[in-house]
Formats: sequence, structure tokens, C-alpha cells
Amino acid sequence: MVGSSWAFILAALIIVVWAATGPLFHYSDTWQLVINTGTTIITFLMVFLIQNTQNRDAKAIHLKLDELIRGVKGARTNLVDLEKLSDEELERLKKQFERVRRAEGEDERSTGELLAQEE
Repeated sequence: MVGSSWAFILAALIIVVWAATGPLFHYSDTWQLVINTGTTIITFLMVFLIQNTQNRDAKAIHLKLDELIRGVKGARTNLVDLEKLSDEELERLKKQFERVRRAEGEDERSTGELLAQEE
């Protein structure tokens, strides 16, 4: 709702009303303080709203990926909860995948070449 076009229209309307009242309040310090305080409070609250939304999105993506990993035969299902590993454990796993990639040899062909070969 906050990211909707209606929220933008409401915010723009508030700014227009505030600007239109400038002459009425003789562009006083209090008039300026109202918009400064309002925007500061809204910005502060939006930081938490955005963080919450990103956290929910990340959880949903992790669950979807976990389901895909579980559904692929031969996939290492112990990789499902990687987000719970420490930074050191993740680095060790990254190095392990680099060794596997080197052992299998990197494929230098482009994506287009690979797709054409499959057809």
C-alpha cells in the first residue's frame, strides 16, 4: 500500500497543500518545521517498513529455493539451510564449490552456444 500510486498521490497532495499555505503563514520557521518534522518521521518509519519487507521477501525466496533443492533428485539437501551457516562455514563451502568447478573444468562456451547445441 505504501508503494502504491495512491500513496504517491497523497504525498504529493500533502506537499502541494503545505506549499500553498506558505503565504498564509508568511513562510515562517514553524511552517518549515512542520514539513521537515513530518518528512523526517515518515523517512524514519519507512526504513523499518522497507527492512521488514526485504526480510519477508528473503524468507520467501529461501523457502522457494529450499523446495526446489528438495525436489531435484541428486541435489545435496544439506544445502537447504545455508542461511544459518556462519561466514566462515559459507567461505569453506564457496571454496569447495570452486574446487569442484576447477575439477570439472570450466565450460568456456557462451550461453547462446550451449542453447544452440541442445537444439
